[in-house]
Amino acid sequence: MKKRVPLLLLAALAIGAGYLVCRPGRGSGAAPRPAGPAPPEMVWIPGGEFTMGSDADLARPEEKPAHRVRVRAFWMDEHEVTNAQFRSFVEATNYVTTAERVPTVEEILKNVPPGTPPPRKEDLVAGSLVFHPTTAPVDTRDVSQWWSWTPGACWKHPEGPGSTLDGRERHPVVQVSWDDAVAYAKWARRRLPTEAEWEFAARGGLVDKPYVWGDEPFSSTKPQANIWQGSFPSHNTCVDGFERTAPVKSFAPNGYGLYDMAGNVWEWCSDWFDEQLYPKQSSVSLLVDPTGPDSPPGPAYSARRSQRGGSFLCCDEYCSRYRPSARHGGAPDTGMSHVGFRCVLEP
Repeated sequence: MKKRVPLLLLAALAIGAGYLVCRPGRGSGAAPRPAGPAPPEMVWIPGGEFTMGSDADLARPEEKPAHRVRVRAFWMDEHEVTNAQFRSFVEATNYVTTAERVPTVEEILKNVPPGTPPPRKEDLVAGSLVFHPTTAPVDTRDVSQWWSWTPGACWKHPEGPGSTLDGRERHPVVQVSWDDAVAYAKWARRRLPTEAEWEFAARGGLVDKPYVWGDEPFSSTKPQANIWQGSFPSHNTCVDGFERTAPVKSFAPNGYGLYDMAGNVWEWCSDWFDEQLYPKQSSVSLLVDPTGPDSPPGPAYSARRSQRGGSFLCCDEYCSRYRPSARHGGAPDTGMSHVGFRCVLEP
């Protein structure tokens, strides 16, 4: 879809806008784990007060300033939702993901600036955005050099027609939109985490550390996560053992017992995304269970949902967004090779 490719790239990768709001009265301190067995493959996150964001040199502008937040306790999936889990959902509900549906002209035009020419009828095909490494070093300011709209790409065929999930049942599901993630969460009687919940959980009880494992930078000899090694986006040395996604629980968990809170795939959160968010709410001394705005700010075509955790495409020479304070936004109707999700459950 020649007309849709650059528009989707901008929608999926650009930084959006929004206002975080505080829902008073929902916060709590650290809470003891409820009695009885845990929900399957979930761990208890005790809640409490923490410093969200970062003022460190590593931090990007959208992570600043650091500020105090309190979240109440909750259960969280110990790992990202896998292909096997998502398949169970699809088989139980006959759900069809966004990437498997043929888009309409109206759907395309509502996500682009006014005056954009409509796509040709032959360009209206189901598909998704697929990462392809370049053959040589390139200018990393042009993401279209490694992202391409691929007809037929979807969660079952993550690299497009001909690719399968054989041997990847325990890999995180990808090529799922925010809408797909919400549909799965509702079926599982769960929900997506807020940005605040996600970051609190990712820190695993550590205080003001740059990484989910602590202070030590990423190690090329003892990798702590599935990220890109080598020269991005042309050469991945795969020192961590994986070219793309890794099976969940391939690396050590954080202090709460959560796996892959750094790298592997970006994870959808419930909030609308605003890269200027933190300065806007800096007058509030303590945010309690922030959940994001009720509607996206700015033009509808620029709306983004928050993503956290970084992915197998993160590397220090390009973005280093595999840190717990790092934030990103994506178009809610767009799936990609490096985006998945996990769920939370309120006690």
